[in-house]
Amino acid sequence: MAFTGRAALLAALGSLPVGILEPSWTGMLAVNGTLALACAVDCALAAPVRGLKSARSGDTSVRLGEPADVHLTITNPSGRTLRARVRDAWPPSSWLPGTEQAASRHSVVIPAGERRRLTTRLLPTRRGDRRADRVTIRSYGPLGLWARQGSHALPWTVRVLPPFTSRKHLPSRLARLRELDGRTSVLTRGEGTEFDSLRDYVPGDDTRSIDWRATARQHKVAVRTWRPERDRHILICLDTGRTSAGRVGDAPRLDSAMDAALLLAALATRAGDRVDLLAHDRRPRAQVMGRAAADVLPSFVNAMATLEPELVETDSRTLVSTVLRNAPRRSLVVLLTSLDAAPIEEGLLPLLPRLTQRHTVLLASVADPHVAEMTKSRGSLDAVYEAAAGTQSQSQRARTAAELTRHGVHVVDATPDTLAPALADAYLALKAAGRL
Repeated sequence: MAFTGRAALLAALGSLPVGILEPSWTGMLAVNGTLALACAVDCALAAPVRGLKSARSGDTSVRLGEPADVHLTITNPSGRTLRARVRDAWPPSSWLPGTEQAASRHSVVIPAGERRRLTTRLLPTRRGDRRADRVTIRSYGPLGLWARQGSHALPWTVRVLPPFTSRKHLPSRLARLRELDGRTSVLTRGEGTEFDSLRDYVPGDDTRSIDWRATARQHKVAVRTWRPERDRHILICLDTGRTSAGRVGDAPRLDSAMDAALLLAALATRAGDRVDLLAHDRRPRAQVMGRAAADVLPSFVNAMATLEPELVETDSRTLVSTVLRNAPRRSLVVLLTSLDAAPIEEGLLPLLPRLTQRHTVLLASVADPHVAEMTKSRGSLDAVYEAAAGTQSQSQRARTAAELTRHGVHVVDATPDTLAPALADAYLALKAAGRL
């Protein structure tokens, strides 16, 4: 229970004339005694909070950057009208900074025996699970002098999923995919290793594609056409070690890697390939294996939602062993990790032959655009030092990428905005070349 600001104001106003006109204990007792009696009556008339019944409903998942509505239904079983101020508490990252107080507090009047539904709109600023805290209800009397207060535990969880901002690149890559598969009207068929159909020879066709048996049967030259192979296996590996915690722009490297993985997964499933996910540092943090095409993206975003970078060095040996165990036959292994020289040279490079002799390996890394800006800096002494540091960093990445390429790894190094489409283009190029 607590008195309100209105009661304090009335006590102060009543004390002024007593202090000026009749400064005595009798005057003070008359004013404060009357006020105390009014507060007691007001408290008695306030609806009790312990007997209130509450329930939650609403959204259980939302993409980062989009609002989620969680409804709170309060039922007043008492015989008095409930005049209340309600606070629906959630973690600070459930709202934009500075908006928590306005979004989490509600005023409500519920007549006896009725119910009301309040809506709390969340706008999360981070991925992961956001769990509701207590609901605190302060019930006021009809005079507004005194209030009863109590809290109710109402568990509810909203899972904040990755935003998948690279979805805008999907239509153009699907058009390219249809062109490769020969599903649209184009001048040439896509290359591949699966036989598609026979057609008449036209000048310019590769003579190695001539089907001599069909030519003998039809008495005219026939050539084979091919299509890219389908039902290939793709294993996407997210490095969740310490290098993934580095921020490039406004987000960690891990978030950019997730966005690129989602675009690749969406494109590959449309191409008829099977896509699995592995998130790993010293141990597996998340795995999505053997899902049907329609369930791949929902499973991916659900598994990625709670992933956070771990401030530990990635165990490359365990990672490679896990990859080989989950990809027993030839696959496309996509490693989303950093191109920092030390982790690659000391951890991954010695183990690459185990991967490349069985699988096609594609490594994608997030490059910091600020490094490129530093290399162009000129003018002041500080700018010269920044330019030297940027040039050194870029040259190290270039050397690391060249060493990986020498070991048979396809490398994609792009900024956060271009990593996802660049990775999708690399996948399409490997598919067109029949290397999957």
